[in-house]
Amino acid sequence: MSGKDELYEKALQGKKIPILTLDNKWYKLFPNLNDYPKILKLARNLNDLLKRQGKLNTETKDIKNIKMHLMQEIVPMVNELEQNSDKALEKKIEDHKRLIEESNERLEAYQDELIELPGMIEKANHELMLATMEFCYENMSENTDEILRIAEWVANIREELKNNLVIKQEKEIYNRQMYSYMHDIFGADVIEMFDMKYNPLEQAPRKTDENM
Repeated sequence: MSGKDELYEKALQGKKIPILTLDNKWYKLFPNLNDYPKILKLARNLNDLLKRQGKLNTETKDIKNIKMHLMQEIVPMVNELEQNSDKALEKKIEDHKRLIEESNERLEAYQDELIELPGMIEKANHELMLATMEFCYENMSENTDEILRIAEWVANIREELKNNLVIKQEKEIYNRQMYSYMHDIFGADVIEMFDMKYNPLEQAPRKTDENM
């Protein structure tokens, strides 16, 4: 067992883990289970066990009802046979006894399996939980690395943006000073003279620039 597996096992000790495939929140971790073969296989195994348990519980209930019905029918038939010998009735009683015996055998087999299933379900759910924890750990680690990388990039860009805004403002101030001097000497025609795309005196630092 790896160090991570030991860590996961330790985290699960004493915890009552819900059946993962019955939890809608669990499915949100895997938008498309087909993209995660390992998780998909474990989830299918768990669901198969749950379906088997549900089927056995339903069939057990149905067999008990059938058995009860057969037993209720056989009592008056036995009483009637004691009064009057009837081959057809004997045959019917024997059929009922056979069906009751078959019901008992099926109930016994189902009961044995139903006793084992909770442990099998718990084990399958535990294995799926370990795989889920591994998946979450790996993805959160990768996402954390990416988050830190992007955060560093944003910080660098923010610093670069701040520096460039300072440079931009300094150049705008310098341009206004030069334009003002040239305007005083040559007049308004200075814009055409230098082919300037804007009048520096009409440009003021925008609030959005100052606040970034």
